[in-house]
Amino acid sequence: MEKQYPKFIINLPYLSENVAQVKSRCRAQGIEIAGIIKGINAVPEVAKAYEEGGVEILGTSRLEQIRKIKEYGVKTPMMYIRIPMLSELEEVVELCEISLASEIEVLKAINEEAKRQGKVHKIMLMQDVGDLREGFFIVEELVEAARMIEFDLENLHLWGVGTNVGCYGALEPTVETLSKVASAAEEIEKAIGRELEIVCGGGSSSLMRVWDRNMPPKINYLRAGGEIMLAYTNQVVYGYDESFLHSDAFQLDAEIVEVKKKPDKEGHMRKKALIALGTADYCNLDGLHPKDPGVRILTGFQDYTLLDVEDAQKDYKVGDIIRFDLSYSGMVYLAKSPGVKLEFIDK
Repeated sequence: MEKQYPKFIINLPYLSENVAQVKSRCRAQGIEIAGIIKGINAVPEVAKAYEEGGVEILGTSRLEQIRKIKEYGVKTPMMYIRIPMLSELEEVVELCEISLASEIEVLKAINEEAKRQGKVHKIMLMQDVGDLREGFFIVEELVEAARMIEFDLENLHLWGVGTNVGCYGALEPTVETLSKVASAAEEIEKAIGRELEIVCGGGSSSLMRVWDRNMPPKINYLRAGGEIMLAYTNQVVYGYDESFLHSDAFQLDAEIVEVKKKPDKEGHMRKKALIALGTADYCNLDGLHPKDPGVRILTGFQDYTLLDVEDAQKDYKVGDIIRFDLSYSGMVYLAKSPGVKLEFIDK
């Protein structure tokens, strides 16, 4: 392996296996998934691993990422999972088969752009079921938007309705919560006189309803990203057994540049190590988890991270490598840092 650090190691076969595992468990309950790759900056090799794992739609929230993976040769249809800006609609229609929507003005503008490009663009209307981020909060307004797409906007196709949970409002994907989007879908179907192709119950956190086998029957779609990549939140935060998933598909190696005995805040001499990795690379200390249980992260600076290695399992020296598991926030920033080398395990 090339000696260049910090090194962000991505195991592509593990990712493909995780995709296949999640997909098979969802499909057994009549649920399909879109593979969301924004957490890894839509690295094209990762998009390809998702494709090889069997996802039929990929999704991310930045158009430059979508263009990049299309140029790499990924053929899977793309879903734009951020509400589009009016200023970017030409690219949205050009690059994406599907986008999310929650504003009448945007729907009308997408329709005009799709007409100009000679396309029919699929729309997932977003409902806010209480998380208080994006989406129609009043069901009647949601239904009216659906009617408008179905009967008035010829270059849009109402693909389905979806929701988001677990962000601003910290709303958990309970059966009761997700039943709200299922109920709204039924109202829409009455209004337009046909079934929607998809009713989306949110993202990775909603997989807990699949694991518990109690997803509201109407919901047949999820946007899954973080849990496929890391098998972390549902397992660590909520206590679900996700041992069938690889939790180490993404790891980070960082090199030690200084090791010295120095006092801690109480004046006790402790062995400490500086690694050449800083908050400019990963942003938040919560994103890093040392593999060595005796290593403790003390603080981060823009260019360094300070570790206590007094109780480490290894007698660390300058030039040694410390490996970290990652959480979602760390992965998002590391994938975009120009100072971090990407290394792929592909077999």
